[in-house]
Amino acid sequence: MNLPNKLTIFRVFLILPFVLLLLGESGGWGWYRALFGGIPEYVDYIALAIFIIASLTDLIDGKIARKYGLVTNFGKFMDPLADKLLVSAAMIALVELGRIPAWIVIVIISREFIISGFRLVAADKGIVIAASYWGKFKTTFQMVMVCLMIADLEELRLVTDIVMWAALILTVVSLADYLMKNREVMRETK
Repeated sequence: MNLPNKLTIFRVFLILPFVLLLLGESGGWGWYRALFGGIPEYVDYIALAIFIIASLTDLIDGKIARKYGLVTNFGKFMDPLADKLLVSAAMIALVELGRIPAWIVIVIISREFIISGFRLVAADKGIVIAASYWGKFKTTFQMVMVCLMIADLEELRLVTDIVMWAALILTVVSLADYLMKNREVMRETK
């Protein structure tokens, strides 16, 4: 288990405390409220800090793996899965908090399932589908969107909405790009 893989696993382990903090009362904070009379207002900012740390581990583990030749099959599998788990968990929690429409989250998560299935079919045929720039832009916009929605600042409401729509558009564009560039994967072979 090398350092990039440990960072990926660390990212997965950050998801639970992140979601529990973000969801506040419905995330299991009833005990805190019973003892201290209320949930601290700054708890969203702790959740935001955890999300940012988890997101940065994605950037760091990839750079370390490529720079030092530490790319592993485990990392190739687990790194994108960890990203999907983190962002999906965040968006589902944000739906519960009323900060993002459920249909947008459904579109984004559906794209992830489609691409994952597509990659499985490709792998079965011995084809490796690398991440595209559209996919990287999509992930970046999704992570920025989640950060803005966690912060939930009225002054940034317009920016948050613009980033949300950009993330949604990039989600659809990146899906179309993957499917068009790799359409031979879906052709039946005898």
